Amino acid sequence: MSKIIALSEAASIGIHSMILITNSKENINVAHIAEITKSSSHHVAKVLQRMVKEGFLKSNRGPNGGFQLRKQPEDISLLDIFEAIEGKIQESGCLSDNPLCPFDKCLMGNIINRMTMEFRDYLESQKLSDYKLKLDIAALIIAAEAGVNEVA
Repeated sequence: MSKIIALSEAASIGIHSMILITNSKENINVAHIAEITKSSSHHVAKVLQRMVKEGFLKSNRGPNGGFQLRKQPEDISLLDIFEAIEGKIQESGCLSDNPLCPFDKCLMGNIINRMTMEFRDYLESQKLSDYKLKLDIAALIIAAEAGVNEVA
C-alpha cells in the first residue's frame, strides 16, 4: 500500500534521537540511540552531526561521551529538526510539477499544498518539551541490547 506522506529515514532518526536525548539525564551515545531506534549507527551519527552543526546539540567525546541538548527543549520544534535534515518546507504547486496545465483549475483541488502546510504547522507547534516523558533511557538501552521491543 502506498503512502501519501512519509518521513525519510533521516528525518525519523533525527526526531526520535532528539526526543531520546531530551529525555536522557546523561550523555547518550550513537550506539545506544541506534540500538533503541533500530537504525544504522552510521546513519544516526551522520544525522546527529547535522544536529550539532545546526546548533541543537553538543557532542562530547570519550568513554562517557555522547550528545546533550545545546538549547532548551521548549526552544526546539519538530519543524526545526525536520528542516535541518530535509531543508525548508515549501508551499507546493502542481502535484506533477507540470509547468503547463491544460485545465482551468487544479484537479487535486490544491490538497497537496494544504496537506503540506498543515504538516508544517503541526511540526512547528510541537516542541521537544512536549515529549519530555518519564522514559527510563537505561531500561530502553538494556531492552534494545536484549532484543526486547517494549519496556515494562
